[in-house]
Amino acid sequence: MRIIRGSLLTFTADPFLRSEAECLRYEADGVVVVEDGKILAAGDAGPTLAALPAEARDRAEAVRHSDALIVPGFIDGHLHYGQTEIIGAYGLQLLDWLSTYTFPAERAFADPAHAADVAGAFLDELLHNGTTTCCAFCTVFPQSVDALFAEAGRRGVRLLAGKVCMDRNAPEWLRDTPQQAYDDSKALIAKHHGKGRAEYVITPRFAPTSSSEQLEALGALAEEFPDLAVQSHISENRDEVAWVRELFPECRDYADVYDAFGLLRPRAVYGHGVHLNEREIALFHERGAAVVHCPTSNLFLGSGCFNVEAAKAPARPLRLGLGTDVGGGTSFSMLQTMNEAYKVARLNGVSLSAARAFYLATRGSAESLGLAHTIGSIEPGLEADLAVLDLRATPLLERRLRRAESPQDILFALMILGDDRAVRAVYSGGELVHERRVVGSK
Repeated sequence: MRIIRGSLLTFTADPFLRSEAECLRYEADGVVVVEDGKILAAGDAGPTLAALPAEARDRAEAVRHSDALIVPGFIDGHLHYGQTEIIGAYGLQLLDWLSTYTFPAERAFADPAHAADVAGAFLDELLHNGTTTCCAFCTVFPQSVDALFAEAGRRGVRLLAGKVCMDRNAPEWLRDTPQQAYDDSKALIAKHHGKGRAEYVITPRFAPTSSSEQLEALGALAEEFPDLAVQSHISENRDEVAWVRELFPECRDYADVYDAFGLLRPRAVYGHGVHLNEREIALFHERGAAVVHCPTSNLFLGSGCFNVEAAKAPARPLRLGLGTDVGGGTSFSMLQTMNEAYKVARLNGVSLSAARAFYLATRGSAESLGLAHTIGSIEPGLEADLAVLDLRATPLLERRLRRAESPQDILFALMILGDDRAVRAVYSGGELVHERRVVGSK
């Protein structure tokens, strides 16, 4: 048993649809009791500790985090581990960026040693930034999938990932075929899905790089495995949207392409959605599919400004998560991703509150992935994934927080001024997987 004490903040519901006061739970002196990788109890320290048997309190490992805020581990809903080494490459428009940087970088993942090396670095970056779960694209090579799941297993983190499938509009050395996509994916499901904290995700790269035959094969796979997650991209860039219209003239719009092949359903998560029309948003709502907002990538590649408020309109709210989209995205930090999400919202004429931003990075992403019963909140019975955020991480953050008057103000300062330096400790499945020296300590 482990007892982790400090200020505690989590969400119980969606603050886009209910008042923030109803959704946000904050304890100035809180405690999380962890046993066998799960949360046994959480709440106000006094009564929570008093409710534990004395024998349990005596044998527990107790850790106290002063000047810190304990939040659920961040959940990155959309990113590419094969693009780790091209993060920050000189920005071009999306389709040019893919051909200039992405495809050549992903070719190297045919080498298992390279795949393993990058997989380890990728996961360590996530943990250093407080991210305990991610939904990641591998590459077309099955060995890249094996490497990422192996490294995640060594670290005990929760991973959702899949082999990228694409059989056209890409270099020949990165293509598979409809049958190969089906066979490789099915074999990888058997090999990795449900082993430890691993989940396999059916992964067409995006509609332009998959023929109708390949999407049909992946739709058949999705029908065979109705509980599996699905991931891809949608409406990131206006040129891409126009291209999809040319490639699939029989479909009404981009969302209709995926829907036609049975790939729009609960646990289907699509990166970006910047240029979705009203019919598409309503269809996502009806199908229970989700969009992952990727603000740093959308700004870096000039793709556009996703409208969070419109997406969460109460009449037909989207399931919505938050993602870094590394390497089109420019940071592994979910704090910096929230920072950019706030700025994108301002460009749309609205203010994204800190509570809503942190919800998207935790419980919102868990709900998008169909995992809110497992991760995303600090509640008894859930997996003990926690990030401890240091309120004294930098002199500027410490000075700013002297004026903080509410939990929401603390959150806002963290998401605007924070980065990996603000992540003091990370627990994944109840185990300490990252720790940063506290400023001023010996």
